[in-house]
Amino acid sequence: MALAQIRETLSVADYLDGEEIAAERHEYLAGEVHAMSGASARHNIICLNLAAALHRHLAGGPCRVFMADLKVRLSVNEEDFFYYPDIMVACNPADQASHFRTQPSVLVEVMSPSTERIDRREKLFAYRTLDSLREYVLIGQDNPEVVAYVRTENQWSTQRPQPDGVLTLPSLEFSLPVAELYRGTEGL
Repeated sequence: MALAQIRETLSVADYLDGEEIAAERHEYLAGEVHAMSGASARHNIICLNLAAALHRHLAGGPCRVFMADLKVRLSVNEEDFFYYPDIMVACNPADQASHFRTQPSVLVEVMSPSTERIDRREKLFAYRTLDSLREYVLIGQDNPEVVAYVRTENQWSTQRPQPDGVLTLPSLEFSLPVAELYRGTEGL
């Protein structure tokens, strides 16, 4: 007879307390904690290029751009999840927790070989449950690929700008040539 395996879960409060002192970041998935691996130089440059352009574009307005170290908190099927998106834009001034946001407008993930499946499936499903989310953008780390999921009314559409095209985030009235995302990654 097989014995049932008992899996202990961590409370949200314990997770948040632990993250404040942890040497590495962890994502929280319905009580389970998963360590995150470090990012490549190429990954960092792509994130920095987009975050800097967004920061300049949004300066003086209510939206704020966050990179890598601020979590997004969401609930799926009454379970809590905390992810660290590569870039997050939050525009609701009432959404002010010190270590996470619950109402982001835009979430961006730069896909590496080890995260691509999770970014394309798990996070796509989870992030689209956020009522506040207007765009979810996936950017290829190792090849010039951009996929933008854009919410219009109550449905989602998909945009796939070509390498010589333009990434557009309608909710922020923002556009950036795809080539600019990859500026400075040559030879890495």
